[in-house]
Parts: sequence; structure tokens; C-alpha cells
Amino acid sequence: MHSGDTAFSVAASAITFGPGCLREAGDVAAGMGLRRVALLTDQRLAATEHVATVLESLAAARVDAVVYDEVHCEPTDASIQAATEFVVGAGVDGFVSVGGGSVIDTTKAANLYSTHPALFLRYVNAPVGEGAAPPSPLKPHIACPTTTGTGAECTGIAVFDMLDLQTKTGIQHRHLRPTLALVDPLTTSTLPPEVVASSAFDVLCHAVESYTARPFSRRPAPTIASMRPASQGANPWSDMGCREALHIVGEHMINGVHGDPESRSRLMWAATLAGTAIGNAGCHAPHGMSYPVSGLVRDFVAEGYPYDEPMIPHGMSVVLSAPAVFRRLGKAHPERHRDAARRLGASVAADAEPGDALAARVIELMRATGMPNGLTAVGYDSGDIDALVDRAILQERLLSNAPVQLDRAALAELYQESLAIW
Repeated sequence: MHSGDTAFSVAASAITFGPGCLREAGDVAAGMGLRRVALLTDQRLAATEHVATVLESLAAARVDAVVYDEVHCEPTDASIQAATEFVVGAGVDGFVSVGGGSVIDTTKAANLYSTHPALFLRYVNAPVGEGAAPPSPLKPHIACPTTTGTGAECTGIAVFDMLDLQTKTGIQHRHLRPTLALVDPLTTSTLPPEVVASSAFDVLCHAVESYTARPFSRRPAPTIASMRPASQGANPWSDMGCREALHIVGEHMINGVHGDPESRSRLMWAATLAGTAIGNAGCHAPHGMSYPVSGLVRDFVAEGYPYDEPMIPHGMSVVLSAPAVFRRLGKAHPERHRDAARRLGASVAADAEPGDALAARVIELMRATGMPNGLTAVGYDSGDIDALVDRAILQERLLSNAPVQLDRAALAELYQESLAIW
């Protein structure tokens, strides 16, 4: 009997994409029957025209809005609980998020915990938490992304730091997926180049990881359909978005980082495509390895970000291990690693190792956009590897989605190879 799954599921947010579409927020909210919404953002964005545009649109549609602008960049369990407390006190019937992945993910989690109150670990992914499913759908959520990379507007995933564990983890369920996304590329015009670069590498890794993940047909079939995971592995639906996203990133990343408006718009579309892909296929090792890198940060302060505190941006933390992972896993999916490298713009010889070719192209893009040269450049050394592995091994949802099993020894080798990349 075939033990793998024979079907895959497709779930995607409704999406409106195009310049100026933030002005549609009020009409959309009113059409959902919303009367009073919580608009979540951060302090920097709260003063921008993007938030002002959304608030004006909501007011014109006679939808009341209460603003919470204390979202933490790289959210934590504590910052999510603070946002939830605000939402509960505000008495809202829906949500609008205006910001990057941190804002959108915080809104997803605040929606969950305010709609279905529970102890915090109740919904957090196992083995850190219980991994319980929300008992029913959440309140409507209109997501308005303002960066070129996370794709959070298209996923049922909320990622955050667990402060006590010094690592990232998350909550994942289809009910967390925003009801509708308003993707307005005009929001990228004022982004610093460093933010565009980090975000674009998040797109790149979303696409490669979803494309090279364990195929859905190799995942055990669920006992009942509702137990099929959102991170179900590579499948024909996600493959389409991955291929196009990789082509766009390869063609537009460098120009987008350097400020070309058309390239930034294209990168935002790639983010939406790749976000839809990870929402249906899932990521694997580079993302799993990135969470401890972000969580254990000591002194590194990223340029281009408005927070003068130690932080390794998400896309940066992911790509630092990606070349090592792609080299190791290229043999597991040679045709897909070869195709990914070519779509990113590499010329791959017939006798080349596909994983090596893909890693080389990623490194070429890293050097062209000012990414750090490995984990050492953001404050780590070989003495940190055990601590990184201890936390990475907790990322069961991500590691199990890789095309081959990665144990502690393999993770340690990958971190060692990632200390210096070139």
C-alpha cells in the first residue's frame, strides 16, 4: 500500500496587487461587514503616508479604526501578548495590518489569541508548544505589506522569538492566513537598500526551499483530511509560484536594492508568489537554522533598520546558511537545484554539481548586495555551534520538510561551513 499522500491542498489569500491599492482598504473592510478594526503597525510606519492612506480610506467608508503602533521589529512572545491585550480591550470585529512581516505576523497572532483565548503555548508549534489547532476561523484580517520580501500576507504562519529559549518559533494554521492582502508596490519607494536586500533574500530562500522541499507524496498521508499540514511539501501549485519568483529575483534583486522602482515592484510581486508557495509547501533547513541565529544575537546591529539595538534581520539570518544547505542537499533534488540556479541567472554546466551551482549564484547575489560574509560577520564563532544546534533541532516542522533528514551532526557541519561563506 502507498504510504505517502496522494493529494495536496491549495489555500491562498485573496490578493489585490497594484500601485495605489491601499486606498481600497475602507471599501474592502466595509464589504466584509466590519464596523471597528484594530490597525496594527510600528512606530516608524505610523507616521508614514501608507498608514495615513489606509486610515483615510477606512474613515471614508465609515469604519472606525483604533491604532496600535507598538509592534516590535522581530516580534517576541512578550510583544505579541502586549498586542493581544490591546486588541482585547479595543473591542474590534476585524484587523488591518500595515507593515512588514513583523507587523503582519503580530496581527495574525493577536487575532488568534483575542478570538480564541488560551495559554500562550497552546497554539505554538511543537515541540516548543502544544501545536493545537484554532477551534474555528478567526476574525477578518486585511494585510497591507510594505516590504519586498516576507510574503506574510499569503501565509498562515506567524513567527516570533521565544525569549526564554533564545530562538524563534511560530504558530502555523490555515486559519491564520489573512482574509485579503492589499499589495501596493508604492510602499517600497522609501525602503533603505539594506532592507530591500534582506527582504529579497527571504523571497529567494522561500522559493528555493519550497521548490526543493520533500515532495508532498513522500509525506505520510493524514488519517483525516483536516490533518493535512499547511507545510505539506513541494507540490504542483507551489512549484509554479517558486519558478516565477526565482526568475524575478534573479533579474531584479540587484537593481531593486539600488533603488530602481520597477525592480522593487517586481520583487514585491515575487514576494507574494513565494509567500503563496510557502503557505502551501513550507520552507526547510535554511529557515530552521536561521531562527537560532536571530534569537542568540549579541552585538550585531543591522544597517538600514530604524532600531538601534542588536538584531539580525530575518532574510539575512536565513541566507547566511543557505549556500551550505544548497550544496549538501543538491544531490537529493539535483534537477530542482539546477533549475533554481538557472532561473536565478546562473549558467550551469551539464557536469556541474547543481547544489554547488546554486550556492555560487546565491553568493554572487550576496556579494553584489552587501550581505555579511557568514555567521562570523554577525558575531558568531565555532564556540557557538552547539548552542545554535540545540535550538535548531527544535524546529521540527521545518527540518522535517527538507528532502533528506538532518540530524545534530549534519546541522553542526552546516553551521561550521556557514561561519565564512566566501
